[in-house]
Amino acid sequence: MDWIWGRYSPLLYSLLGALCLLPFIEEYPLSGPLAFLLLTLGLIGLMDFFQKDSTLRANFPILGHFRYFFETVRPELRQYFWEDDNDELPYSRNQRSMVYKRARSELAARPLGSIEDMYKEDFTWLNHSLSPVAVTSSDFRSHVGDGEKGYAMSLLNISGTSFGSLSPPAIEALNTGAYLGKFAHNTGEGSLSNHHLAGQGDLIWQISTGYFGCRTAQGRLDRALFAEKAILDQVKMIEIKLSQGAKPGHGGMLMGSKVTREIAEARGIPEGQDCISPASHKEFSTPRELITFAEELRQLSGGKPVGIKLCIGHPWEFISIVKAMLELNIVLDFITVDGAEGGTGAAPAEFTDHLGCPLRDALIFVDNTLIGAGLREKVKVAASGKLVSAYDIVKHCALGADWVNMARPFMFALGCIQARNCASGHCPTGIATMDPKRYRVIDVARKAARVKNFHEHTLRAVAEMIGAAGVTHPEALNRRHIVRRLSGSEILLADQIYPKVEPSALIKGEAVADPRLDVYWPKMSGHSFHPPT
Repeated sequence: MDWIWGRYSPLLYSLLGALCLLPFIEEYPLSGPLAFLLLTLGLIGLMDFFQKDSTLRANFPILGHFRYFFETVRPELRQYFWEDDNDELPYSRNQRSMVYKRARSELAARPLGSIEDMYKEDFTWLNHSLSPVAVTSSDFRSHVGDGEKGYAMSLLNISGTSFGSLSPPAIEALNTGAYLGKFAHNTGEGSLSNHHLAGQGDLIWQISTGYFGCRTAQGRLDRALFAEKAILDQVKMIEIKLSQGAKPGHGGMLMGSKVTREIAEARGIPEGQDCISPASHKEFSTPRELITFAEELRQLSGGKPVGIKLCIGHPWEFISIVKAMLELNIVLDFITVDGAEGGTGAAPAEFTDHLGCPLRDALIFVDNTLIGAGLREKVKVAASGKLVSAYDIVKHCALGADWVNMARPFMFALGCIQARNCASGHCPTGIATMDPKRYRVIDVARKAARVKNFHEHTLRAVAEMIGAAGVTHPEALNRRHIVRRLSGSEILLADQIYPKVEPSALIKGEAVADPRLDVYWPKMSGHSFHPPT
């Protein structure tokens, strides 16, 4: 019965149909193409039946291919037909729509009220004031670093976007947008490429474990080459990448087949050979060595601000970095806190889902540690990791950030449709691919304008929100401005939820409410990332 009515019937009837049509090819012209089609299906079915790679296709010749086809287009079908407007996968349709509209300078309004469930657990909001103020400027800045090379950092900037991960015109459009909007663009670990420089926008040069763009043949830092590039006027700050939220503690490899001549030149690596990004740095192995290395980069760059980027893991390791700053009397200019919910083109699933501290908790811990160590006024803090809206900016500034970085929303401004096909090299919009046939569609000038528009309209929304809360600058926000629902009947201010630390309490030896600091601060020193046994 399987051959007549069941799983093998498509194979049987394809072959029988082809045989039956063969005698009529000369008499009926359409019989030829139809017979050819049926014969082709029959041959596919025979190959399915006898092959051993796929048990599904062996048991369901021809029919099994439909399963794989629908599995391939499942993300698109779900996104366009079955996804709810508020489902975050990883960004919801409403979030993407808001970015698209702001990038096109259209009104991102919400008619007929909110669709948020305001009584669900973990819902948060910003408390407004009965005495709102008019905020006339949305050009919010934080001054980073000292002296002539200090930098006025915008409240919203582009997070790390490496050349090679993103296409040449995508990088150029982002940087040109940063130039038009007067904000900063992080190069990502893939080096300071010509495409980052092409737009003339301000750059944060990220120095990662591979020291790409300033490395020796042995994979160490080439100090002369670093200094040559770091003094470029377009480079405003230096960021030492320790770890990434999407895959903390994990290195990476760019396959040799993807290492084109241009990528090889930008990174300073051999063309056509596998490019390894180690999991850790070779230039330092202790907190003191890290701080000394940061100071060396500051000197080599002519005094430009230098900071670190990390996803918080073991709390004692960050404590040891802060202790090293105190012991050496050398401070980092800024710390970028990358939440575990941050994204990348490709990362192991387990690392993406279950490794590293989420942004909100990490930000509180970093803020508390710096406050308790008496360093918060000297060290600026940036937040990155699945942020998209003006409210996200406001909330994280209230929790301790001086500014925020975003990558994926700016990619949406370029035209990203969240196809989630970044690692394949077959990005349908030409953004996350090095295929010229695909990225030819990106109009740099047009997309740069959209990048600038998204930045501008988002900060205008920030200005309206903080004005409604009764403050004139995001730096005036604090944890008392944010409310969080813990259950259907219980709400608390963020100030009541998260542990508080008084200024310099750790230096004075006073008790602190944060258990991580209470336990590990006395045990750690700047000599090691590891607590004494």
